[in-house]
Amino acid sequence: MAAVIEFDRFSYTHPGAPGPVIQDLSLDIGKGEFLAVVGGSGVGKSTLLRTAAGLIAPSAGQMHFRLPQRAGRRRRAVVFQDGRLLPWRTVAGNVAYGLETLDVDAAEKRGRVDEALRMTGLAEFADRWPHQLSGGQAQRVGIARALAVKPDILLMDEPFSAVDALTRRHLQAELMRIWQATHAAIMFVTHDIDEAVFLADRVVVLGGRPANVAENLVIDLPRPRDRGHADFGRHVAHLSAQLGVD
Repeated sequence: MAAVIEFDRFSYTHPGAPGPVIQDLSLDIGKGEFLAVVGGSGVGKSTLLRTAAGLIAPSAGQMHFRLPQRAGRRRRAVVFQDGRLLPWRTVAGNVAYGLETLDVDAAEKRGRVDEALRMTGLAEFADRWPHQLSGGQAQRVGIARALAVKPDILLMDEPFSAVDALTRRHLQAELMRIWQATHAAIMFVTHDIDEAVFLADRVVVLGGRPANVAENLVIDLPRPRDRGHADFGRHVAHLSAQLGVD
């Protein structure tokens, strides 16, 4: 599988910190792969994702983005935990935001917004304002905004952690449907082991101080996945043991 992103002996030290949070980490994310990253609080999960997003630079080592830039698209898009919607824009206006600096004409922009809204089940909410949305709807707007730029990889930083358990499961199922439809790679940071096993092709556990890859587990379960199946529970138990979770 061709790599989209490669971390090569990557290290990062937060400004003013006495030592690195991550040191000498090597990791590839394949084209079209769904990779989940789990680990304890403060271990560097979001640091890894922010480096993949180009928001911060390695302190040592390198991060390579292996796909060429294509006209009218972004190579990567980020979905954050809190949606980060612009309150003065409608739902459609928020989805269109990432398209404004791309070289696409007005008709294509409208088409992409409509497509992203349909894909995330938000077509009927296009004219609503962010304050009129539930938490789950706001997160879907964030996903739609990312999809509209047609990224090669979608970078998601605990995007469902702020919603209730039932909404979270609905969003997980929707994300799986979207991933299968778009064929984009996904790097998904989560603290929820069950969520990681349900969604991912592969789960990477970050551990240690400074952190590195403590486990690189292929999830060899058919989709759609059954949380009640013994093999699902086996993967969850194995990862929980790696993280020291009872």
